[in-house]
Amino acid sequence: MRHRFHGLKKIKIRQSWNKYNLYNLSRIKSPISNRQTFFQQKWAAKSTSRAYHGETIREKHWQRMFRPTLRSVVPMNHTYLARSDGSEQALGRGSGLEKMPDGDRKPQGIARTPYMNMVYAPTERRLDTAIFRALFASSTRQARQFVVHGYVKVNGKKMIYPGYQLNPGDMFQVEPERVLFATGARKDKKERRAGRKMRAKAKSSKEEVPKKEPEIQAAPEVVEDQTPQDPKKVLTSLLTQAKSILKTTDDISGKKKQAIRAFSREVRRTLSRRITDTTITDSLDAQLLELTSRLNISESPTTTPTTENNSSPDAKPRIDGRTIVLPSDERRMLRDALAEARENPIDPSKPYATPWRPREYMSAFAFVPRYLEVHHKICSAVYIRHPVARPGLGEVPTPFPAEVNGLTFNWYLRRR
Repeated sequence: MRHRFHGLKKIKIRQSWNKYNLYNLSRIKSPISNRQTFFQQKWAAKSTSRAYHGETIREKHWQRMFRPTLRSVVPMNHTYLARSDGSEQALGRGSGLEKMPDGDRKPQGIARTPYMNMVYAPTERRLDTAIFRALFASSTRQARQFVVHGYVKVNGKKMIYPGYQLNPGDMFQVEPERVLFATGARKDKKERRAGRKMRAKAKSSKEEVPKKEPEIQAAPEVVEDQTPQDPKKVLTSLLTQAKSILKTTDDISGKKKQAIRAFSREVRRTLSRRITDTTITDSLDAQLLELTSRLNISESPTTTPTTENNSSPDAKPRIDGRTIVLPSDERRMLRDALAEARENPIDPSKPYATPWRPREYMSAFAFVPRYLEVHHKICSAVYIRHPVARPGLGEVPTPFPAEVNGLTFNWYLRRR
């Protein structure tokens, strides 16, 4: 790996959300100068653009992937095509007699099609590049790591090859925890310290559990008495108990083993979620009732329209004895805060900052190309079609102008 991936002296643009890459994007200059020969211009354009497009692809592999044919589309007026075959457009061509289908003026303002921006279109079919374009990873190298480690599925099956070529209609999905880690903000010192304390406490509890294994196995009723105190400790003890039963006893039938394994899977799923005293209830309304009963909070009675205008600006929570009376707006704000805390809780065990928030400098790179259909709630996307060029737009995202991409196309076209 290079020692300076984001060099500040020699500018190289990368497929990454790094702050140094954003700084290099702000001061990028054209690598082409009039003092260079045509060969030098092509070489400079090729080296500059290859640092961004397919940086992890070997040069010989990219030369095999390169195609001299570039996909493009031409938008046409559907109403005109429905009533005519287009033969009248050939009348007087080149002599100034051509007319618009619906008027007497010549077509004006038609944007040029940037064909040269489609040079690196074959790299957009790669799985790691598509994951980066769908905003599931902060760089193509991180997307490549997700694929190799088995966190990515294509059409429901695990795919471990980052160079897999997607076809139109393929759906790929990444584990949501990996996406939250890749796109979330980093922890600060306090959050990292809290995470270390939680891991140390979990490690000490794991060391104490094996000493009490025979007692827990002999008396399972004690576990039921501990559930109101700390549900997470009870679940971990149940998990260790199930593991010890599978290891020690050999006379268990196959059906019982399957049942114990299914039970251990359910326990792991529940342990992966955030378990607190306030999130044990099933619905937000039940949770709000529980919180108000604990804090002795009551809602203020509805006032008449005459007194409401006088008391609305000064509506504040008041204390009547031991009960806190909240107005309806404050109660609604409390319910919204509970909903937000339930959907995005604080969990020091996560490798990213919680509550989750997007990482820094992400907004400059947050866009999705047209050939992808992304669903961010389930972290999956569909490769709809291959990218194409249309008037005024090349669907392959690139930070380089068409002149640089054209010289790159000529370089690889000569070497075919």
